[in-house]
Amino acid sequence: MTDQSSAHVNKISYTNGNGVDNQAFEIQEDDINESNSIKSETKKPKKGLGSYLSQVSRPINATENYIKAHSKPFKYIVLGILGAGYVAYFIAACVLDFHRAIALVVLTSLAVAAVSLELLKKYKGKSIGRCFQPVVRCFKSNLKWLKWVFIVAVVVLLVLWLVLDTRKRPEQLISFGGVCMFVMLIFLFSAHRAMVSWRPVFWGLGLQFCIGLFVIRTEPGLIAFDWLGKQVQIFLDYTKEGSSFVFGDKLIEDIFAFQALPIVIFFSSVMSVLYFLGIMQWLILKISWVMQITMGTSPTETLSVAGNIFVGQTEAPLLIRPYLKDMTKSEIHAVMTGGFATIAGSVMGAFISFGIDASSLISASVMAAPCALAISKLSYPETEESRFKSKQNIKVASGDEQNILEAVSSGASASIGLVANIAANLIAFLAILGFINAALKWLGGMVGNPDVTFQLICSYVFMPLAFMIGVPYDESFIVAELIGTKLFLNEFVAYQTLSKLKQNRLDGLPEFTEDGKQWISVRSETLTTYALCGFANFSSLGIVIGGLSSICPSRRNDISALVLRAMITGTCVSLVNACIAGILFVPPFDCVQLFGASSAFNPTDSNIQTCCQDLIKSTIKNGTISFEGIWNNVANATIFLSKCCQCCGLPDVDVCI
Repeated sequence: MTDQSSAHVNKISYTNGNGVDNQAFEIQEDDINESNSIKSETKKPKKGLGSYLSQVSRPINATENYIKAHSKPFKYIVLGILGAGYVAYFIAACVLDFHRAIALVVLTSLAVAAVSLELLKKYKGKSIGRCFQPVVRCFKSNLKWLKWVFIVAVVVLLVLWLVLDTRKRPEQLISFGGVCMFVMLIFLFSAHRAMVSWRPVFWGLGLQFCIGLFVIRTEPGLIAFDWLGKQVQIFLDYTKEGSSFVFGDKLIEDIFAFQALPIVIFFSSVMSVLYFLGIMQWLILKISWVMQITMGTSPTETLSVAGNIFVGQTEAPLLIRPYLKDMTKSEIHAVMTGGFATIAGSVMGAFISFGIDASSLISASVMAAPCALAISKLSYPETEESRFKSKQNIKVASGDEQNILEAVSSGASASIGLVANIAANLIAFLAILGFINAALKWLGGMVGNPDVTFQLICSYVFMPLAFMIGVPYDESFIVAELIGTKLFLNEFVAYQTLSKLKQNRLDGLPEFTEDGKQWISVRSETLTTYALCGFANFSSLGIVIGGLSSICPSRRNDISALVLRAMITGTCVSLVNACIAGILFVPPFDCVQLFGASSAFNPTDSNIQTCCQDLIKSTIKNGTISFEGIWNNVANATIFLSKCCQCCGLPDVDVCI
């Protein structure tokens, strides 16, 4: 009786915060039991359509389970089919037109070589290492005298090369003197001169020189980077498909914001996809490995600087985010210097859209990576023991995207802040520049010199630096203006001004007017492209401090203390980069200037014939006449083409018919 009464009294109650029972939530336990019993009586086995579908789906479920259990064989079968299909496609492309398929052959060969090396390392790496152990031991035991033999050989070869190569172009010696000058200046103002390790300095400059030699002087390097630059330009033109739909054709042709800034969004999405696929991480790891084993720098700082070739100054440190808190001050300084000395791929796309030479921008960014590590270790040498040894396994951080579509979307979304930042900075800095120039003119007018401007001051302050990178004296004042504009404002404004100078030359305008020079030589254009290629300016200081401090708040004080030195070091890296380009650069024959100066084309002139052949190769006839490469920006290209067709006896050429 007691049990029954207690069962009737037992309740489930909700008690509010003040300890008073809420009567609305009282439920009798008997009611619950009664409800459950009714449900159990009414519940019947499934029949009809549901039961039929369940039976039909059993073979499908069994097949799915079988595929999951044997996923590896199925994976290899699918990969085999895809591989066989690609081989068939590759053979067909080569048979139909091998010249057209050269790019495909090169890319396929590189991919096969990369995969083969990875497989060889994975399955035979240890056995190969054991085979070379005697050689390694012999090398280490004789390392001292081998090192001195190597140093002497390099010095002798460098001296011979300078003597033989600069006989016809003595201006290259000025660029070599510029390298020596910048190295000495940075050493004199080094934070710890007595602690400088010269291995990363000389190896970094050596790697930079070798990359420049391959890109600027060798035929394969010239062809490869010229081809790469053209492909990047073609690839970036696809931005118009999206921006013309959103803004209309007229806006993207006439207005900068709708012409250049959408490229940043497109490139950011592409980079996000490459990160999702792991291609970018693989490439960064390989580049950083080469720099690490030669220069002896730590894996963390090397990885971040290698990442700066492709991504921005706040994105690259994300690759080493877990390790930032334990890095030394010298490593932190190297990370920031790498960010200041290079430009992001997305921003590079915008500069290319201005008309800046794509191959020069790409090579400048690649050459800057080893130079940034070298000059950084000279400016702020290592005084602490790094916690990251060369044999330690450093894991590369990757994105959180689940599929390619999410990667595309997240890349576009991430670029919104960058695009807004670029637009806002351009508005602010150009407005401030206009105000500063007006103020300087007013102040100068008080003493009878109303032509004083910010650019004029920069031209005198930075002229020695511009001259020492190898720019001719009469053009060094113009280049100095651009260097000052880049340092005190930003690289966007400087590259825009450079693109106007280049366009004036391509349009065949007179070199001199009452206001001064309207354009500069091809050599000066190229060296300026290298000198401006970096984020080192005062407006970037806040971006770096804010970005790195948010990634690693515990190192905020160190970041703030080192950021100004890193910015100045990054500026010097860009100038040293320009010096190396000045040592190696051989100015091409200026066909636009030759055509502009010739009223009638002489068919016996070999230079005229060479330039006409180049123009005809760059001509596309598809209903209308259009041009590729530099001829795409030449105002009188159509007139020059008709003169070439008349003078050089080329009536049967398709573009001349």
